Amino acid sequence: MTYSQQVSGHTYQFDGLVELMAKATPLRSGDELAGCAAASDAERAAAAWVLADLPLSTFLTEVVVPYETDDVTRLIIDTHDRDAFAAVSHLTVGGFRDWLLDTSSQPHAAQAIAAVVPGLTPEMVAAVSKIMRNQDLIAVAAATTVSAAFRTSIGIPGTLATRLQPNHPTDDPRGIAAATLDGLLMGCGDAVIGINPATDSPQHTSDLLNLLDDIRQRFDIPMQSCVLSHVTTTMELIERGAPVDLVFQSIAGTQGANTSFGITLPMLAEANEAGRSLGRGTVGDNVMYLETGQGSALSAHAHLGAGGRPVDQQTLETRAYAVARALDPLLVNTVVGFIGPEYLYDGKQIIRAGLEDHFCGKLLGLPMGVDVCYTNHAEADQDDMDTLLTLLGVAGAAFVITVPGADDVMLGYQSLSFHDALYVRQALQLRPAPEFEAWLTQLGMADDAGRVLPVDPAGSPLLGLAAGQ
Repeated sequence: MTYSQQVSGHTYQFDGLVELMAKATPLRSGDELAGCAAASDAERAAAAWVLADLPLSTFLTEVVVPYETDDVTRLIIDTHDRDAFAAVSHLTVGGFRDWLLDTSSQPHAAQAIAAVVPGLTPEMVAAVSKIMRNQDLIAVAAATTVSAAFRTSIGIPGTLATRLQPNHPTDDPRGIAAATLDGLLMGCGDAVIGINPATDSPQHTSDLLNLLDDIRQRFDIPMQSCVLSHVTTTMELIERGAPVDLVFQSIAGTQGANTSFGITLPMLAEANEAGRSLGRGTVGDNVMYLETGQGSALSAHAHLGAGGRPVDQQTLETRAYAVARALDPLLVNTVVGFIGPEYLYDGKQIIRAGLEDHFCGKLLGLPMGVDVCYTNHAEADQDDMDTLLTLLGVAGAAFVITVPGADDVMLGYQSLSFHDALYVRQALQLRPAPEFEAWLTQLGMADDAGRVLPVDPAGSPLLGLAAGQ
């Protein structure tokens, strides 16, 4: 179907839903690289105008990636809840935006939004995000509640959890222990203590899992650990009896992109069941940790949709959330600026993408977090990250990622520091996950308001970590 709109005497035409969605997207370098971005602000405005008038039901009959050739599309269509969709099925994309903003301002907004979430497809959610301002994305996300639990509870209103990321270039246990101590003393680690390993070997991964589990048991920490190896490596270690808490995998929004990651949807479902079978959670049984990022499908040359047209990277990112929600995960985060300026050129684009991803993830029922980050060759700096962190705190993000000094010396990119988490919790009166906060308070590391207190390491029970004992 061809869509058209006249602006200032010029008629713009869009050949199908794929092109319309792409041209309505706020400017970003990845879409320019893929050749699907609007050629001008006027064309972008025309596309957004048409998109706003498009009935939501269109997305159930016109798909952006063919049903016959893509298992993510089949998952989206085959699991769609028409009963939940009924409440908004009469709306256009623009009408849905108005409904979300109005509902977000009402009492019991979280329950009202949650009732329609199973009826929303990723494409519907991506479409409405494209015609929303940043404040709209924040307002709706802040009114939306999604929680999950394992040994700590994630996504509870008024909390902001953190992943403590103690990466080391050679996976030196002493370096990992030192970074872990640093983060724990700053009140970080309540979402997960997660290591990106330097190698994916099963034995090496097992050694790191045992290191983290020894720390957990030694200090009786209500936490979950994860070594971010490939899902097949983790499943092998589950069979060997390794202390696996969370099962990690990077995912994407097309079958082709997931194939490039070496995964299938049945494989992920099997991994989810394997993780849950261990019964290691104490307050919940959500075991999956999933990461995404705008541009991954383009990197795999798996970004083409109906008619062979390139699908914009934000729509493909949102489709990855359909894969995630089928697995009922504990944690999902977009590594928003990690791939580089080829996909998100500068701080403005990174901030916008982070807010979009967070909004879309929550609106699809996910406990959504963001790795607030950038690469050193992007036109961004730590001031941009401060801005995005603050906006995500207002928007009710489930968690963020923190590394020593905001500098990941193994992956070679800039993220948030442990101090940054302290800042946003204090400024916005946010608290750690309740189980983790209780542990901090018990050890005298936090006060009754959840604020982390200065601790003399010499008097801390965590001293053994610093000494490598």
